[in-house]
Amino acid sequence: MRKFLLASVLSASFSTPLLAAEAAAPATPSGIVAAAPASEWVRIAPENLLVMDLAPDAAGKPRRVVIQLIGAPFSQDWVENIRKLAAAHWYDGIAVVRVQDNYVVQWGDPDGEDAKKAKPLPAGLAPTSQRNYSVAISSLPANSRTLPPPIQVCTGGQCPDQPALPGNLDWRPYVARNDIYAQRTTFKNGFPIGVDLDAGLAWPVHCYGYIGVGRNMSPDAGTGAELYAVIGHAPRQLDRNVAVVGRVIEGIEYLSSLPRGTDEMGFYASPSERVRIAKVRMGTAVADLPGYQYLSTESDSFAAYAAKRANRKDDFYTQPAGGADVCNVPVPIRIAK
Repeated sequence: MRKFLLASVLSASFSTPLLAAEAAAPATPSGIVAAAPASEWVRIAPENLLVMDLAPDAAGKPRRVVIQLIGAPFSQDWVENIRKLAAAHWYDGIAVVRVQDNYVVQWGDPDGEDAKKAKPLPAGLAPTSQRNYSVAISSLPANSRTLPPPIQVCTGGQCPDQPALPGNLDWRPYVARNDIYAQRTTFKNGFPIGVDLDAGLAWPVHCYGYIGVGRNMSPDAGTGAELYAVIGHAPRQLDRNVAVVGRVIEGIEYLSSLPRGTDEMGFYASPSERVRIAKVRMGTAVADLPGYQYLSTESDSFAAYAAKRANRKDDFYTQPAGGADVCNVPVPIRIAK
């Protein structure tokens, strides 16, 4: 039996053949995902997985969090630092120090702000820069296949004009409603991104379960030694202000259910409240790690799934929404048979 860890998606556009496929598809987004052929699922390589084991809970139950690191060209200086920190076992023994309701869970060295007590970082970490929060659209990988012209999902009889797109972008799925944080939003290689066509830039966005890099005041951009996971409404105001380095694909419940911190900004007021991180390893070093897959965001099933999510009308839904925020489209993840 296949286990689906994350599912749902956004407002989409798709071609006439896809409209026909959508009409014949199951009535629900989850049904479309379940019916997606094996060829549309992409294996997540173990070397792109970060496995974090929290200390067991009060009943002795293990708490494992599995993170998929974002691929090139996004956030690569930070991602490579995270790999080095994990290889050096630097994260072992640090702690969750902050849990702010409807915002983030943050972990790092509790003594990191004290130069005399801070845990020394391993040698060879890459310098990071806020300039790299965005990348040139031209640096994105080319689309794996030629896609037919999209048909927009419109709201209120009004459709925004679709600009001519670079060959490495497409608007399937396409959000017809405006996104206030980006000129356009779409997906690339399984991750949601914001796009500014005028500036020629693209960037990963902050959605529920996504991982960012803690930092001090600008121009500091953080090293990757301090990380956080979003556990509330998507804080999109952080886009292009903090590096996004991945997303939790299993075990988010072990972070989102932690007691909230009572100090300012949700920090724990005393060391006894902190949750210790037992160890962090790359997926290649975890023998019992299952095989994870995501539904290709360039696939027909993903486009149909997105369209259904934005325009669902069935026994439960009577009013199609006509659109959806990009963060209401978690990319489906499953454990392979």
